[in-house]
Amino acid sequence: MSTTPPKTEVDNVVEIIHNQKVEDPYRWLEDADGEKVKKWVEEQNEYTRLFLDSLSARQKIRKRLEQLFSIGSIGSPQIHKDRYFYTRREGKQNQPILYARWGLGGKEKVLIDPNTLDKEGLVSLDWWYPSDDGKLLAYGISREGTEQSTLHIMNVESGEKLPDMITKTRYTDLSWKEDNTGFYYTRLPAPGTVPQDEENYHRHVFYHVLGTDPEKDPKIFGEGRDMTEWSSITFSSDDHNLLLSTFMGWDKSDVYFQPLNRSPESVKQDGFIPVAVEKGALFNGQIVENNLYLHTNYEAPNYRFFKVNLKEPTMENWEELIPENESVLQMVLVVGKWLVAQYMQNASSRLKIFSLSGEHLKDIELSTLGSVYGLNGEWDGSEVLFGFHSYFVPPTICHYDLKTDKLSVFDQVKSDIDTSPYQVKQVWYESKDGTKVSMFLVHKKGLKLNGENPTLLTGYGGFNSALTPSFQRSTFLWLENGGVFAAANLRGGSEYGEEWHKAGMLGNKQNTFDDFIAAAEWLISNNYTNTSRLVIKGGSNGGLLVGAAMTQRPDLFRAVVCWNPLLDMVRYHNFLIAKFWIPEYGSPEDSVQFQWLFDYSPYHRVVDGTPYPATMILTADSDSRVDPMHALKMTARLQAATSSDAPIILRFDTKAGHAGTPLSKVIEEYTDIWSFIFWQLGVSYP
Repeated sequence: MSTTPPKTEVDNVVEIIHNQKVEDPYRWLEDADGEKVKKWVEEQNEYTRLFLDSLSARQKIRKRLEQLFSIGSIGSPQIHKDRYFYTRREGKQNQPILYARWGLGGKEKVLIDPNTLDKEGLVSLDWWYPSDDGKLLAYGISREGTEQSTLHIMNVESGEKLPDMITKTRYTDLSWKEDNTGFYYTRLPAPGTVPQDEENYHRHVFYHVLGTDPEKDPKIFGEGRDMTEWSSITFSSDDHNLLLSTFMGWDKSDVYFQPLNRSPESVKQDGFIPVAVEKGALFNGQIVENNLYLHTNYEAPNYRFFKVNLKEPTMENWEELIPENESVLQMVLVVGKWLVAQYMQNASSRLKIFSLSGEHLKDIELSTLGSVYGLNGEWDGSEVLFGFHSYFVPPTICHYDLKTDKLSVFDQVKSDIDTSPYQVKQVWYESKDGTKVSMFLVHKKGLKLNGENPTLLTGYGGFNSALTPSFQRSTFLWLENGGVFAAANLRGGSEYGEEWHKAGMLGNKQNTFDDFIAAAEWLISNNYTNTSRLVIKGGSNGGLLVGAAMTQRPDLFRAVVCWNPLLDMVRYHNFLIAKFWIPEYGSPEDSVQFQWLFDYSPYHRVVDGTPYPATMILTADSDSRVDPMHALKMTARLQAATSSDAPIILRFDTKAGHAGTPLSKVIEEYTDIWSFIFWQLGVSYP
């Protein structure tokens, strides 16, 4: 077996950007549709298979993963009058199925089964919005992981599909009119109406009347606005008012309202009244009757909750119902006579009940430290549904009756995994600048701290997103074979509020990488592992994380798994939807921000003659978020630069994207990942 990677043509591309010399020897690999690049990718995949297909443990690993992934999943639940909606995947099903249940103990009905739409499981359900009464359903489907959704309408009672169909509805926000005659929604521009490189932006709000031509839907909001703005319009509980929210990145938003004294389709963009505009903070709202309830981090990095009388919406008239405290207030629902609040305390979920005046009434007791997702209830109801899972608790939908204080299980994934041999604990360590950072560790009980344990370290640290305890099926393969799983709560995430987020974004991004490197050093200095038995793994923004860690400290890791990553931070903003991420990372077109990005850009930090760790880089042809060019260019650069014998391999998948991947492909991907990890860390599979 040849250990020499395929030859890669080198471009003599050198630019001067903001007085900085920037070399880009593999720019030609950005042309993913070109025949030359396709041939190169094919050669790289063949080279990768030479390694992975020869591993003796691969088939055993695959068999165990098939068993683990047969443990299903349950998605976020929703209540709409007497109807309960949720997704579930069981056994070998490639895609989750959307169900409805009439009443708590009622019989469930299949609404959308993507598995029947494509024999390979390549059609996925991207999003779904039931009407307020649960009688109609708007949903989006796409193919091959592209996430380029087409909107459809279903009659929930009969299962009949209505003729309405709207394209370009990727990540749409949708709000039904109370009488089900129409809805506000967002869609992307039609090809040819904006420059080609802007077709993933200009996400505007439209109104659709059922049974009419979508091409004639009136545009309600977005004209003349910044093309990266993310807007949505929702009806109030009684349809008397509209709430407009506009987001700019992941750290600020504006809120407006408009009395609905005309037909929804004739609402004017200039008729919206500002409530919180240009405050440099996040605002999330819900209008119930004549009050706007606002969840915000304005002058409160851990968030607080206000009631705003729409007759007097200026800030001096806002009434604070739930003040900021040491835990992060993630969201608040108005449900009947109650406020249901979801908190995050030390990267785990808490649920608390308040009166409408803000008096704390009680807590909802959760079974263990874990993560709540999809908290849902109705403004005039008395019950909530939420999902819950942890490292050892499989996804569970819980039902809580606010009148009786009764907590019950609505549905739960069945798991046959014996978790009793394992334990989870949370530790704290110091980062480079002295900041205390938390990390979850999962491993067998009685683990010997001899510095020899194979250890997988992961993290994310970006986009105001938290890495909290979750049920990860494939991780049990690692635990069963003596592995340690470590998840670090890095700056850039939301685990400890907006200050934590801001400490890892823009010019502070290096803090995220420092936190991750410090986690690895802590694991080594505390005798969990050593550099020859430590692998790091991250995807998307986490792919940037492991790419930066590996180029800054190549001596610290035995292996790297880098999935759908961002790696060329000088040109990232020119591809797909990446201009949306400029508020998080910064713009290379700004001289100051360019320097931040160039200083850590993994592709540009690769140094010839450096012994880099074994690296597996994964991407897919239909990824419509992170362009595959990052993975291709980094693979070529590392293969040319490394002085070690450790393999640098590319796994390029087809008919797959950033999300919506069918289970069969997920199993193939994880088989390759875990086979690579076991091989590189010297873990034998019985």
